[in-house]
Formats: sequence, structure tokens, C-alpha cells
Amino acid sequence: MNEQTQKILWVDLEMTGLDPYKDRIVEVAAIITDWDFTEYASIESGVGQDTAEVTKLLDTNEWYAKFPENKRTMLGHAQTGPPEKEVVQRLIKLLDDHFAPYEKVVLAGNSIHQDRRFIRKWWPELDARLHYRMLDVSAWKVLMMGKFGVEFKKSEAHRALDDIRESIDELKFYLHYFGKR
Repeated sequence: MNEQTQKILWVDLEMTGLDPYKDRIVEVAAIITDWDFTEYASIESGVGQDTAEVTKLLDTNEWYAKFPENKRTMLGHAQTGPPEKEVVQRLIKLLDDHFAPYEKVVLAGNSIHQDRRFIRKWWPELDARLHYRMLDVSAWKVLMMGKFGVEFKKSEAHRALDDIRESIDELKFYLHYFGKR
């Protein structure tokens, strides 16, 4: 990793499901922080998608049957959100504003590998800007629960911006356990 990397890109996607070859991204949020978790910038957006396709995908997803409010919100994003290409350009502009053009950006979040699979499939121009290394808070969760019996209680809002801020708080919680922040 480039020693000069001073900032992190936190991302959370809300999708119609977990299969990047079938499902679609309907909400995205991103926050840029430094390694002390000072927030420099954030964006949040719905992602315009084909409403009929998204409706079918949401209707067949058991998780959304349990959370109808989230389902309504995600369908609304698909109907009224900016086109996907525009959303990607906003994300790239965010990177241009906060990272050097040559700098590979470290991606962070909870279960960020899953989000990265969707980024690779649907947003390759954003993927090209990202470092191959990622900061996955869920790996910390596995370690802390398995080794130390320490658990961070989450609200499980399943809204992109809220989920990122909760991921940052979760990592701070784990670092505090080791006397670090």
C-alpha cells in the first residue's frame, strides 16, 4: 500500500439482492475519512434502475419481505434516482476531489468484499481507482467475537449512509478495546 495514503473511502451499497450478476444497486453512500476517522466529505444517492426489473428482484427477495419500508424506499430510488452512470461520475468526482489521480484508494466498510463484487460488475471505472487491499470491518467483527467474545451492537438500519457511520463506530469500538483510537 502506498505509504502516502492518508484517507479512506468508506462505501455502502444497498442492492436488490446479493448476486452481482442478477441483482442491481439501488442506493449508494460514500464517506471519506482519514485514519483518525475525521469525516471530510460524504455523498448519498439513490440509483435509477429499470423499475420493472427492480420490482421483480425485490419481490423475490425474502429479506425485503421482512422489511417492507426498506423495499418501498429502494423501489423509490430505482424510480426517481439519477441514472447509474451519473451516480458513478459523482463518486469519481468525489475521488478526484480528495485523492491524487495516481493514488489507489483504499475501500472500507462492513462486508466490503460483497460491495466490491457489485462495483467490479456494474461500475468498472470506479473499480479501476480502487486499491486491491480493503479495510473490512466484518473481519474485525469475526476476530473480536471469536477470540475475545466482544460484540458491537448494531441498529441494522440497512440504509447506506447510516450503515457506513455505524461501521466507522464499530471499528472505533474495536480499536478502543485495544487502547487505540
